[in-house]
Amino acid sequence: MKRPIFSPAVLTGQRRRIVELLQRAPMSAAELAEALGVTHNAVRAHLNALGRAGLVREGERRRGVSRPTSLYELVPRADAALSSAYIPFVAHLLRALGERMSEEELHALMHAIGGRMAAEHARLRGDLLERIQSARSLLAGLGAATELQREDGSFVIRGYGCLLSEAVHGRPEVCHVMESLLAELLEVRVEECCQRGERPRCCFRIAAVS
Repeated sequence: MKRPIFSPAVLTGQRRRIVELLQRAPMSAAELAEALGVTHNAVRAHLNALGRAGLVREGERRRGVSRPTSLYELVPRADAALSSAYIPFVAHLLRALGERMSEEELHALMHAIGGRMAAEHARLRGDLLERIQSARSLLAGLGAATELQREDGSFVIRGYGCLLSEAVHGRPEVCHVMESLLAELLEVRVEECCQRGERPRCCFRIAAVS
């Protein structure tokens, strides 16, 4: 099961408190409203927003006096989506690997990781341009805003940021993860041309098929 992807802006004020309560145990909307000291409608609105974000779902139904009551719970692996420990952990892990592996070994590892990530997604359909647009949608789902350009007969996907910026600051080789991911999905040669520095930006050059 994939880790939920959501915008941190969803978790503001009472919604964060709802998530904290549901981390302890499933609760009904009425129980959440009582715990927060707000109306039932207000809780419903927050639950709907958290549901759209892929964090909360309806779970079991509890038998009531007149009718069953729905209990709300966090989706499986929501804790992983909510954790802020992954970025520093991965950054330190990559730095440690870089200190223990040769450059060739590290590059091979990054390409292997990209290939495994690609294997989690369905094969892209259509001609090259259609596959590229599908790949951009996938990147958008991961949190990357990109634009597509044509340069010297090739397609270039340019990002407005970097999905792996915390890791890239320490080990730029991690760009090869996304390079390999795109190459596997598009089934053509892809070369990273990422911008590095204080504000790294993704860039991938895709060879046009003649």
